[in-house]
Amino acid sequence: MTFDCFIFNSRRQWLFGALVWVLLIAFLLMPAAARSVPDGFADLAERLIPAVVNISTSATVSRRRGPGQPPFNEFFEEFFRDRAMPKRGQKVSSLGSGFVIDASGIIITNNHVVEQADEITVNFADGSKYEATLLGRDPKTDLAVLTIKVSKPLPYVPIGNSDKARVGDWVVAVGNPFGLGGSLSAGIISAINRDISAGPYDSFIQTDAAINRGNSGGPLFNLKGEVIGVNSAIISPTGGSVGIGFSIPSNLMSSVVAQLQKYGETRRGWLGVRIQEVTDDLAENLGLNKSRGALISEVSPDGPAEKGGLRPGDVVVKFDGKKVPTMRDLPRIVAETDINKRVRVEVVRRGKIRRLTIVTGRLDEPKLVSTGVKKKVKKKRKKDQSIFGMDLRKLDAPARLQLELPASVEGVLVIDIDAQGRGYENGIRRGDVIVEIAQRPTSTPEKVTTMFKNARKKGKKSLLVLLNSRGSLRFVAFKVGG
Repeated sequence: MTFDCFIFNSRRQWLFGALVWVLLIAFLLMPAAARSVPDGFADLAERLIPAVVNISTSATVSRRRGPGQPPFNEFFEEFFRDRAMPKRGQKVSSLGSGFVIDASGIIITNNHVVEQADEITVNFADGSKYEATLLGRDPKTDLAVLTIKVSKPLPYVPIGNSDKARVGDWVVAVGNPFGLGGSLSAGIISAINRDISAGPYDSFIQTDAAINRGNSGGPLFNLKGEVIGVNSAIISPTGGSVGIGFSIPSNLMSSVVAQLQKYGETRRGWLGVRIQEVTDDLAENLGLNKSRGALISEVSPDGPAEKGGLRPGDVVVKFDGKKVPTMRDLPRIVAETDINKRVRVEVVRRGKIRRLTIVTGRLDEPKLVSTGVKKKVKKKRKKDQSIFGMDLRKLDAPARLQLELPASVEGVLVIDIDAQGRGYENGIRRGDVIVEIAQRPTSTPEKVTTMFKNARKKGKKSLLVLLNSRGSLRFVAFKVGG
């Protein structure tokens, strides 16, 4: 037997043959999902739809609801309500979606689907209906848990690991769009870890699978038939799907649902700090090689952070073994941490790594208070100073009273500012108090002007400035050069 089909008579033929073999081997090693699209979703739909439910609610209007905030005008909060604005005392109804996660009758949906409901009815694809009881809900993540009494085990869906979801993966959304009943749409994951300013723990999965009014609370599945998200919001200038939908990741859902089932409420970890984003300018002043982590701008007295040694100016880069890539990652990581747990916290302090041990507290809902300036602060006096378009004065008792600042706040007050000056360009406003410069306390206007002038003489590009703005601390990288 001869194999002359594999014998090449020239170097060029040999190279061509080798290239063909390399490409063939690479193709065979590629995952099947990467080189082909699904033949269809019929088998998946047949298996999943029985566990996806329609949720109808009725409520008595106690007050008028204000309009949603664009562009996220569809958080699915109203559905098939009366076209006219309902009046106080009027009965209104709405429709949404949900899914069964336990054969005993545990159902997940969105908080906004059921938060004002007097009655909740769960409708299955086979026509059966059940009155539901609300076990608990969490407005911050827009999740709610329902339970129904059943005489036989229900079909349910498994929960997947949303951390394994990748951009480009196929996904399937099932729900109750426009009240039409169990409908399925398919698409891909367009993005992950999306922040749409819906809440403090935003980390949405974005998909182009068609999601419309009524899909709210319904599941987002991977091709294994596992729930990796809870459909919650869309961007829609028209009221219908434009291919930008958002789902709450299943891993976030699982931790919240477990607490709602056990306690009827969420019990989140608390650190007791105010934080801000680490910009490139701030990173340079904080001794970081790149912008990362969460910058501590304020530490609550007697809170877990203060007791554990955290200070303003620290940058948290790791919490309880988890990396903190950006500012918005820290609140979610802390919230998911058990209460009263001893955790290791890694911070960058003045360019050096410090490791602290902190015992987490329990988060309470904050009370909103007004800290605005009620009266104008008087103009310059003899000892006032000016630099970079800022008029400065030592913070005294009358000014502290007008600004509603506690006696513990010390620093230099910005009594006026030129809107065309460098101070304004750097984000400083009238009524701000300069507390620190380069992480050193400032006590007099003379000291502030001297530190700014010296930094400029030494050729520094920027200085790290800590401000008290209407009662809240924040850092700015004040550009002094150029």
